[in-house]
Amino acid sequence: MLEFLRKWRRARKLAALTVPLATWGRVEAGLPFLDYLDADERARLRELARGFLVDKQFHGAQGIVLGDEILLAIALQACLPILNIGLDAYRGWVGVVVYPGDFIIPRHEMDEAGIVHEYDDEVLGEAWEGGPVLVSWHDESEAPAGVNVVIHEFAHKLDMENGDVDGLPLLPPGMSRAAWAKAFNDAYRRFCDQVDAGEETVLDPYASESPGEFFAVASEAFFETPCVMEHAFPAVYQQLRGFYRIDPAAGERRFREESHHNAPAERSGFDSPGGAPPR
Repeated sequence: MLEFLRKWRRARKLAALTVPLATWGRVEAGLPFLDYLDADERARLRELARGFLVDKQFHGAQGIVLGDEILLAIALQACLPILNIGLDAYRGWVGVVVYPGDFIIPRHEMDEAGIVHEYDDEVLGEAWEGGPVLVSWHDESEAPAGVNVVIHEFAHKLDMENGDVDGLPLLPPGMSRAAWAKAFNDAYRRFCDQVDAGEETVLDPYASESPGEFFAVASEAFFETPCVMEHAFPAVYQQLRGFYRIDPAAGERRFREESHHNAPAERSGFDSPGGAPPR
């Protein structure tokens, strides 16, 4: 009976949550990697985002006002990793706390001698096991380049499904833990060597902090720059494709091909007055 009432209330809330097409369009225009989805995937993502907004409780910290477009943008990005997994992956917690930019979390750590050290840690986001997800929200002009805080923190949430944040989430049936561990361990070691050598890296160097951070940063790239990720880390890409059950690199290639075909034909330089080709 209680479960029936819960589902009935949720259905009523979901029916009441309507989003104009123009609003979807404005929000999605700010998330260009969603262009790698096909029409069916885009429609399913919108439905998941609506369900996410109904199921979760959003709180604005430090005076930030959470307008509809901020909420939609967070929901769309949070639901992208679970597009083919489902909202049940985010069960067991309800809170999303949004900060206006970077924020401080007080830390306490004990060293080997038993001395407790206290310090303030400036972060972009944090996911708590069994608790809320904390994310920062920046205006477009102030957003950190090459970082997707929302996808990053929700990848951590998926990693927490089976315990510690260790870069080995709960894999779907048919995926091999051994194959996952080999692909990620080999890539992580090579990546850390690159960072230690001061080399330029495809992924944010922050990914070298731990295997869990490598998984979260790799997940960002998997969805935002999938062809780059596939080229740089093919074995990791294949594992992420199996885990997330989607192939965004194929979507990116399709999108770029369609964009090329739909682009207006450029005039040849020999068609211009004087007949000289452009420099």
